[in-house]
Amino acid sequence: MKTINNIKTYDKYKDSGIEWIGEIPFDWNIRKIKYCCNLYTGNSISDDEKDNYILNENSIPYIATKDIDADTNSINYDNGLYIPLNNKDFKIAPSNSSLLCIEGGSAGKKIGFTDKDVCFVNKLCCFSSKENFNSKFLYYILQSDEFLTDFNLKMTGLIGGVSQIAIKNISIATPKIEEQNRITNYLDKKCGEVDRVVEVQKLIIEKLKEYKQSVITEAVTKGLDKNAPLKDSSIEWIGKIPQDWEIGRIKYNYYLKGRIGWQGLKASEFLDEGAYLITGTDFLNGRVNWETCYHISEERYNEAPEIHVKRDDLLITKDGTVGKIAYIDNKPEKVSLNSHLLIIRPNNKNYKNRFLYWVIQSEIFEKYYQLSQNGTIMASLSQEKISNFSFALPEKDTQIKVSEYLDKKCSEIDKAISEKEVLIEKLTQYKKSLIYECVTGKRRVSERHCEECK
Repeated sequence: MKTINNIKTYDKYKDSGIEWIGEIPFDWNIRKIKYCCNLYTGNSISDDEKDNYILNENSIPYIATKDIDADTNSINYDNGLYIPLNNKDFKIAPSNSSLLCIEGGSAGKKIGFTDKDVCFVNKLCCFSSKENFNSKFLYYILQSDEFLTDFNLKMTGLIGGVSQIAIKNISIATPKIEEQNRITNYLDKKCGEVDRVVEVQKLIIEKLKEYKQSVITEAVTKGLDKNAPLKDSSIEWIGKIPQDWEIGRIKYNYYLKGRIGWQGLKASEFLDEGAYLITGTDFLNGRVNWETCYHISEERYNEAPEIHVKRDDLLITKDGTVGKIAYIDNKPEKVSLNSHLLIIRPNNKNYKNRFLYWVIQSEIFEKYYQLSQNGTIMASLSQEKISNFSFALPEKDTQIKVSEYLDKKCSEIDKAISEKEVLIEKLTQYKKSLIYECVTGKRRVSERHCEECK
């Protein structure tokens, strides 16, 4: 056994002949997946059929693509759909087999290892191991970035998919079954340790986000003086506010304007230079990412002066991700809006848009949006609904102080969140590298490692 960069390796290697695998230990073999596993896809269930498949004593869970978590690879067995065991029309993924999405937007991104017999949707492919092959060993192979890169090269079709035939003919590196077992046990332990740390970090991030939300909501409804006397705002989504604060409504205090439809503007007219055109996808962390913006001609820019963007404007999305906002603290000379966006601009010097920026990020705007739905599921928030939004409004100096406080406090919280996200990314990359090194023989898992896993 050799050691390279603190990694235990094998004494002798050979070329695998497969680019994504590279060199493998001398006594390992290259085999196609079809010689290691049986592959088959499942069965779809239409929406009007779902009521027919409920839990009973002789049924097993039905797994859809949405039931597999792309981050943790965990499977949700409790979605409420169950298939009777005597229904021979449905294929079964047996316990200790892998389910990989091979079609659609989640192709290659969702994989789970099932510990029970399940039925499954036709976009998932079951990998059930043959004799003398550890099915969990293949599960780890399917997770490696290098395998997924090769998988994605075989993607075809408008919605994207990889055929079973193509997958069956993908080559993988295979040691003897005893070594597969050692590697699998080792990866179960090491990946489990990483997953637990990642899960803790994610929980901390969620707590930080909740804390940030509470800080924002408290500041824009109660101010910074904890001892200030309060009064009832008489607004359901606001509650009590300081006695010297008023209630503001966007329609009375702000200019609100958006592009009227597309005004004939077509994607074919987008240019590589010229006046900037902002869309909702250009919003990044409360600002506009100017590098991703489209450009339009001078003629197109001049035809809609009512939506020319100015410094200190607040932009909000009314469709798609409703309520997503961007504050314009600096800008190129000429900027216009695409459809689905609105400009919010104070019509009085006593109103500070930075304060409203934080108001819209608070819980009160979310509550207002939910109440505005009137029991329906809305994919958008109309200009009229936004204009009728009421919020607690202090005098200008207090608006400035609250905004400055939130700029600083939320920046600190965001920094803490970012540090956790960086740690998660490092741990995720370590896990992926560890898996690849082990399943291709770049790292040797010894008997001692196996003992440590017990």
